[in-house]
Amino acid sequence: MQAAFAGASRSERLHVTARLRSCPIAAIADATPSSGRILDFGCGHGAVSLYLAFTSSAREITGVDVDGDKLVHARAAADAAALPIRFEQVEPGYRPTGQWDAITIVDVLYLLGEQAALEVVDASAAALAPGGVLLIKEIDVRPRWKFWLAAGQEFLSTKVLRITKGSRVRFLPPAQFEARLVGAGLEVEHRSLHRGRMHPHHLIVARMPADA
Repeated sequence: MQAAFAGASRSERLHVTARLRSCPIAAIADATPSSGRILDFGCGHGAVSLYLAFTSSAREITGVDVDGDKLVHARAAADAAALPIRFEQVEPGYRPTGQWDAITIVDVLYLLGEQAALEVVDASAAALAPGGVLLIKEIDVRPRWKFWLAAGQEFLSTKVLRITKGSRVRFLPPAQFEARLVGAGLEVEHRSLHRGRMHPHHLIVARMPADA
């Protein structure tokens, strides 16, 4: 899949390569429905969107992000790979609407600040079709040494190198997201994905009941 980004600059290719190697994208894809309308919220360069499309052609994927520069690379990569992914630039206050079979939010909420992050979670839960799935992949606050390693890396990315847009970095514990999702009527499953990895990856799989 990295070949799809061959036309990007060296720095962009390195960023995408690091993203693919560090993020447990395969586990996210396994938990994502193999078909239906899927929204990739905060898609960035489109790595997750492309992986989801690569692994199932029955997924109708739309990626949204506030960073237009990253979306240029996402569109170019999708074209290079001949994948019919739709990428849209949205305003910072964008919240998911409509009815989606799945919404993926991968390493985005920590950049928004607590209030905005919870608003996105609430809106995403409300935007699921009956039987739909919301997948939230964030950094857990435990184990603590892995958390501090990840937090230091994100400080470097957002404050020093300015690779990632985010002025209010705040990692929220998975239990805080669970409380909102359960309150919205979703069934919540936690999957710890940090074994064998340097970062404490944590995946929340929240399902809207089919009869909702």
